[in-house]
Amino acid sequence: MTTPGEALDGAAARRALQAVATGRLHPLSWLFILLQQLKSFALPIGVLLFSGRGEQSTWELWGLAVAGVLALVSVWRYFTFRYGFADRALVIRSGLLERNLRVIPFDRVQNVTLHQTLLHRLARVAEVRLESAAGGHGGLGRAEAQMQVLPLAEAHALEATVRGGGRVAAGADAVAVPPPGPEATRWLHLPTAELVRLGLISNRGMLVVAGAFAALTQAGEGVMDDVGKAAFETGKRSVALAEGWQPGPLAWAAGALLLLVALFAAVRLLSIGLAIIQFHDFQLWSGPRELRVERGLLNRIRTHLPKRRIQAYSLTESFLHRRFRRQSLRVDRASNDVANEAQSVRDLVPLATPASMDAILAALLPGAAWPPQRWHPLHARAWWRVFALPALLVVLATVPLVAWRGPPALCLLALLPALLLRARLWARYSAWSLEDGVVAFRQGWLDRHWRFVETAKVHAVSVHESPFDRRHGMASVLVDTLGTSPLVPSLRVPYLPAAEARALAEALRAAMPRDPGVNRARTVGSAVPGG
Repeated sequence: MTTPGEALDGAAARRALQAVATGRLHPLSWLFILLQQLKSFALPIGVLLFSGRGEQSTWELWGLAVAGVLALVSVWRYFTFRYGFADRALVIRSGLLERNLRVIPFDRVQNVTLHQTLLHRLARVAEVRLESAAGGHGGLGRAEAQMQVLPLAEAHALEATVRGGGRVAAGADAVAVPPPGPEATRWLHLPTAELVRLGLISNRGMLVVAGAFAALTQAGEGVMDDVGKAAFETGKRSVALAEGWQPGPLAWAAGALLLLVALFAAVRLLSIGLAIIQFHDFQLWSGPRELRVERGLLNRIRTHLPKRRIQAYSLTESFLHRRFRRQSLRVDRASNDVANEAQSVRDLVPLATPASMDAILAALLPGAAWPPQRWHPLHARAWWRVFALPALLVVLATVPLVAWRGPPALCLLALLPALLLRARLWARYSAWSLEDGVVAFRQGWLDRHWRFVETAKVHAVSVHESPFDRRHGMASVLVDTLGTSPLVPSLRVPYLPAAEARALAEALRAAMPRDPGVNRARTVGSAVPGG
């Protein structure tokens, strides 16, 4: 018997074994485990079934044999999985050949996620995942515990018990009843009309197009050749049909423009569909210590995020956001669970009006510190820092083009005024703020972005100066938080006067908690923060 959770003495081990005597998975759990395994082994099973070359029946038998073994393993897992509660902890016994007894204290669990596919909802069951800040057992991005699957009522009871953190009496007849707590308040609900706006603003459809193209490139040269030939033949027939009408240059240009508009509309329709599937009936709820997010049309996800685990915020207002008078908010949480980012609550507010967004941030940040009132500009020559490198690349690219194509290639230099205008506008809007316990940096021109962190969450501060920066008397401040994913960029306040950058770094170091490994919990009001 192994205990990946806590070390157990004899009495605790007996109580843990008694606790797992009652809790079992849903009788259909073996089916969901089998479906997940078949999905994981779909490629090798497909190779067995379709690569027999004349001995198809033999390979089909091998494929059926593999599926039979997976079904047996799924049933075996159902009969060997037990769970229960003892001494403010969840106890799980599992294992096929090697039995594991895991004790997971409630205070170790940072997130409880209920996941339902369409099949889960038809069967009225849910998959439950328990996540910790360490990224699960072994710190490899896995969940602390994953239960496939529980009856929906039991899944909600388990969620309430773990989140409530109440003591549960040990014994065969134990009942998990969490202590009463304050009701959560719904901060945000996105109707279908808002999801249509989200699809129009975002460009998720292009991600699907890029993914489909990548899948085709990995499918082999034969598939790519067939798709390319089909596209070429379709285009050839379309051109031949158009030539039969004897169009003029203006008609050709109008046809090309209509084709581009049709492709753009198709991608936007795909983006709208993806937004509805992913964020259908999106709801953001707030309690005294945590946030809850519910979303999804086909796959319904209900997940939680303790407010103290939020490490950094990213607020986006693109050109299309401003046309629709909307903003989007993403958060970075203290967790190593990168593998399950799709089930996280990183898209905390997919879309909201600026007034609602300001109210939500004012409720989340200490002292109602959003939006900041005092913004400080960058170095007077920050525009030159942004302009210099792109301008140099344009000049270097123009030289060989002139040698190859002659003086007409000098038209590439027309990009320089556009790059200069962009750098000037970027530097004019960009600014930083340190106010009421929040350090923030805003940047952009057509697309605007805010990145900000509570000073109590700052883990490390550094000042960076390149040779170019030292020549012009400027420096950049890099702010890191504890436990966020290495794939998420840090807060960077660039191109400040050198003395101002060092003063900002010193102020942030003075505001850092004395123990950087501890983020003190702070209770934030859960009143409705606006519409």
